[in-house]
Amino acid sequence: MKTIIQIVLWIACIGLGYAIYQSVNGPIEFKKVKQERFAKVVSKLKDIKNSQEAYKTVTGKYANDFKGLIDFVERGKYTITQQRDSSFMQFDETYKIDVLKEVKIIDTLGFVSVKDSLFKKDDRYKTMMNVPGAPNGEKFTMKSSIIEKSGYKAPVFEAKVEKSVVLFDQPKTLLERENSHASVEEVNGSTIKVGSLDEVSTSGNWPPIYDKKTDK
Repeated sequence: MKTIIQIVLWIACIGLGYAIYQSVNGPIEFKKVKQERFAKVVSKLKDIKNSQEAYKTVTGKYANDFKGLIDFVERGKYTITQQRDSSFMQFDETYKIDVLKEVKIIDTLGFVSVKDSLFKKDDRYKTMMNVPGAPNGEKFTMKSSIIEKSGYKAPVFEAKVEKSVVLFDQPKTLLERENSHASVEEVNGSTIKVGSLDEVSTSGNWPPIYDKKTDK
């Protein structure tokens, strides 16, 4: 009986030790996994942002779906222009004399491929809708719209993914804690996103640490 009690106590001690280890090491491992996966997601969102900004530069609005955005990257072109000042004499009917008129002339110098400008020879833009490492092939949600701000109608867009998709295999308690973050050093809220459908902004909701990771 004494031996059995000792075995039970040893098992209890091992179990307690493992629980303590997990309570300390679990959040550390979670943070490591989170930062690695979030960095990959942010990299994709940056590609989406750059492609959308190019789309707006050429068309005056944002793409509403990835098919249109990818087709634009493949075929779209920037117009290269040059602005110069000029002047000429024009007869003024009021004063009955020639007066100097100054104008700005915009010359078209040529065109540059959007694909070559943003991605060069890399074709990763073809899969920028796919969430990295998603278990069921989940894709980013993307929408565009027109909102009115101070009497001005402005095009906006937003692309996002739920953190639960990116951290699908992580402990639920740690994921719930992650979704409730409100800090300048964290990705706040339950989604990782770029742009906004409510504000005129193309910023992402991630902290600077992920810019450093994805810019390497």
